[in-house]
Amino acid sequence: MKKEQNEQQETPQGGFSRRRFLGATAAAGVVGATGLGTAVMSREAWADAAMEARNKAVVHPGELDEYYGFWSGGHCGEVRVLGVPSMRELMRIPVFNVDSATGWGITNESKDVLGHDNTYLNGDAHHPHISMTDGRYDGKYLFINDKANTRVARIRLDIMKTDKITTVPNVQAIHGLRLQKVPQTNYVFCNAEFVIPQPNDGSEFALENSYTMFNAIDAETMEVAWQVIVDGNLDNMDADYTGRYAASTCYNSEKAADLAGTMRADRDWVVVFNVDRIEAAVKAGNFKTIGDSRVPVVDGRHGSELTRYVPVPKNPHGLNTSPDGKYFIANGKLSPTATIIAIDRLDDLFDDKFDDPRDVVVGEPELGLGPLHTTFDGRGNAYTTLFIDSQVAKWNIEDAIRHYNGEQVNYIRQKLDVHYQPGHNHASLTESRDADGQWLVVLSKFSKDRFLPAGPLHPENDQLIDISGEEMKLVHDGPTYAEPHDCILVRRDQIKTRKIYDRDDPYFASARAQAEKDGVTLEAENKVIRDGNKVRVYMTSVAPTYGMTEFRVKQGDEVTVYVTNLDTIEDVTHGFCMVNHGVSMEISPQQTSSVTFTAHSPGVHWYYCNWFCHALHMEMGGRMIVEKA
Repeated sequence: MKKEQNEQQETPQGGFSRRRFLGATAAAGVVGATGLGTAVMSREAWADAAMEARNKAVVHPGELDEYYGFWSGGHCGEVRVLGVPSMRELMRIPVFNVDSATGWGITNESKDVLGHDNTYLNGDAHHPHISMTDGRYDGKYLFINDKANTRVARIRLDIMKTDKITTVPNVQAIHGLRLQKVPQTNYVFCNAEFVIPQPNDGSEFALENSYTMFNAIDAETMEVAWQVIVDGNLDNMDADYTGRYAASTCYNSEKAADLAGTMRADRDWVVVFNVDRIEAAVKAGNFKTIGDSRVPVVDGRHGSELTRYVPVPKNPHGLNTSPDGKYFIANGKLSPTATIIAIDRLDDLFDDKFDDPRDVVVGEPELGLGPLHTTFDGRGNAYTTLFIDSQVAKWNIEDAIRHYNGEQVNYIRQKLDVHYQPGHNHASLTESRDADGQWLVVLSKFSKDRFLPAGPLHPENDQLIDISGEEMKLVHDGPTYAEPHDCILVRRDQIKTRKIYDRDDPYFASARAQAEKDGVTLEAENKVIRDGNKVRVYMTSVAPTYGMTEFRVKQGDEVTVYVTNLDTIEDVTHGFCMVNHGVSMEISPQQTSSVTFTAHSPGVHWYYCNWFCHALHMEMGGRMIVEKA
């Protein structure tokens, strides 16, 4: 590795160093040895191909990107918004984390979403997915899971703020998450990964009596609609384009607690869920409840009429639906293969017309070492990350099916080196009917020698690949912080954001309700209301002043400050920071935000605007006078 790090120049013989060779190979899209053959290109051709591909990804100053990209923030607990193809970070949306810039986790409005007990200050955000209508992104919501604390969050995309968080009962560690695609996103489907006793109340600890569940959350109410008990540990999942089926990869059929034990069996499963049958069972009352939860729980273990278990190679990981709606594709992880399941055979599978559940499998192409996730270009090609090989394999689905049926046809189109150990990948619009085959993002788990060293903790590496032509061409890589697990790309016209808040926005409805109780008009008054040792301070802001520059309270008072930003020009965001009180929040144009704290020390305490808003921004402040108790 040290030798590679020092190979920044061409070799003395005038050839390429290994790093330069890989970069040129990636840019030119050299075909892998198991594909159509090895392309032989001159050094000049490599350079020309690299330049052409990179120019396509350039977004000049003042120009807008073609796509929004929403990246999971991994164990940072947030969602990051990028422009694609520029890969410029536009915004961060706090979800399960605390963010002092916006006041997320500090303001009352955010605590209404997170919970006022502040039980969890961390999150592990994995899979961001955007709501759909008729299999197309409608830009209304983005949903994301928290594996660390068994939660699912919803983000309103018009304001790019988290507005609902649901804790899923009876299970642990929500991992795979996908949405019902048609007729619209009625359900958010999510997998709990780890098996636990049911109920998990300390009366039972045996693995053989432990199970996990497949969960459906109502997308509008964010209440858990129903749960399905399954055999094994659920991993990743997707839904079909009929609204009838969802499928999940499932590992640890052995019910082991150790690594070796989870790999003993020859195969694991893809579990297929019949949504219509599950809904009918719940409606008929054929369910139970567990513990204090009132959520209907149905039995989907082996032998159930609600599920089918399709054997697939060991420890499968990703599961993805092709944009034409024909196939579920499960990725092998410990097998070099991906399994193609024909969705149009699932009716017969549930009607018991097959002797072997493997009869729904129509292809099992060998792709390389460590296949994890597959995405699509809408032209019949699939792109699968190969974790061990550090490659992306481009392959043709119909050719892979023909090969499975005995024809001598080469289904591999290309293999491209990526850096290094890729996990998720995602092509533009690929989870919808509109997959357009323009861009592919590969999220690599290691960066090694790609960037300036920054200490023992290395960044990871996001790479952007042009897939608009016959060859994949690497056009960008960039460091990224712990840990962008997955992403989703949508056209910019599919997201409609507000420039300023509507004054009737439900996001600050609780602040308005309290103001009405106090007889205060948020938009017009600056007033202090004392209610015993609780003090409510209402103030407006117009750049560069607060409507109230001084107020008095007593030591030990619980103080709630409501700030309403009366500016009507986009970009004129204000802040409120009370010095030495752990208080900070953002108030966008026409928004009301509030924060509650204790006035702990007598004396003068300044507050100031911490979001730059005006040439006289530094002068925007005021004093809280705290009198001795």
